Amino acid sequence: MKKQLLVLLTAVLIGFGVNAQVKPSETNVMVLIHSQNGGTYKMAKAMAEGIQEYPNTKATIKRVPSINAKEKLNAEVEKLPIATIEELANYDGIAFGSPVHFANISADMNYFFSKSIPLWTSRALEGKPATVFMSAGSGAGKEAAILSFWNILASHGMVIVPTGIMGTATLDKSVPQGNTPFGATSLTGSVGTRPSASELNLAKEQGKALARVASGLKNTENVKEVKTTSVESKGSIDVNKTLKDNNIVLPEAPKPVGNYVPYTISNNKVYINQVALKEGKILNPGKVGATVTDEQAKEATYQTMLNVIAVLKEACGGDLNKVKQCVQLTGYFNTTPEYTQHAGIMNSASNLTALVFGEKGKHARATIGAASLPINSVVEIQAIFEIE
Repeated sequence: MKKQLLVLLTAVLIGFGVNAQVKPSETNVMVLIHSQNGGTYKMAKAMAEGIQEYPNTKATIKRVPSINAKEKLNAEVEKLPIATIEELANYDGIAFGSPVHFANISADMNYFFSKSIPLWTSRALEGKPATVFMSAGSGAGKEAAILSFWNILASHGMVIVPTGIMGTATLDKSVPQGNTPFGATSLTGSVGTRPSASELNLAKEQGKALARVASGLKNTENVKEVKTTSVESKGSIDVNKTLKDNNIVLPEAPKPVGNYVPYTISNNKVYINQVALKEGKILNPGKVGATVTDEQAKEATYQTMLNVIAVLKEACGGDLNKVKQCVQLTGYFNTTPEYTQHAGIMNSASNLTALVFGEKGKHARATIGAASLPINSVVEIQAIFEIE
């Protein structure tokens, strides 16, 4: 009897173990938009609704930074969190929404993607599903605009999810609609309430289709991540190869301009401080929140971290594989008093460090706002590394 109970209990426990193992994790999908008057945002909300109707899927709506910081935005749009280019890699799928500007995407969305070279070289978006929706005044050029957006996504190796003929069964054909086989659009200049019920329904169906693909591909991505972690955990990552594979070219280590040294070593710890020097000049000088945009500050932060790694290479005798751990990064930012997005800017440095050094690049971090910084640099980074 005891043996039978033991066998039964073991079988139950194994069953629970199997169920726990195969339980899918939540699929996270971003809806990223540029919207000024709110038309694209209304489509985005319908898209997010469709995404979240798919089981175990979460949608997050964010907006790209405005090129013109003084641009007046719709009140609801202005409250949306601002995305960083680096965070795109953290999502399982992305729906992109933009106004149609001269049969193309908006300048703000285009500028946002102009900063995506690190994602492209590291293939961070490769294999992730993406879909596109648009909002157009007259509707002219809407399909060309979607296709132009597809060119960017294809360059990143993303899996494009079109709409085909979804939503046509319930389409109100008595008025002009923005349906296309490529993605939902809204004819904001047409008569009646826009987006129309049919346009919102198509956006919702499109969101559901994206969620289905993202959830289906998520398991294959997890397999790839497990393999990567396994290799890194064995300490076999070659930093020099990582730099080469990701087309990361380190600058010449900046020389001191005073009575100090570029680094010091104490108890196998390397201490480094750098600003945003590039080819002898400060990159994007000024103050964030006033004369410098968030995207420009991120570009300067990325350059500053490249300078830190270049100095670190000198400290390691030319071999970055001697790095055992990035211990701490502290970012000082030249900002206006009311500015609060320091952490988002600092992600440019943290993501680069993690990319170059793998598990060894994971670090503690602090970000601090300052009234001014030397030579009008927008950022200064203090770094501590442990080396062999």
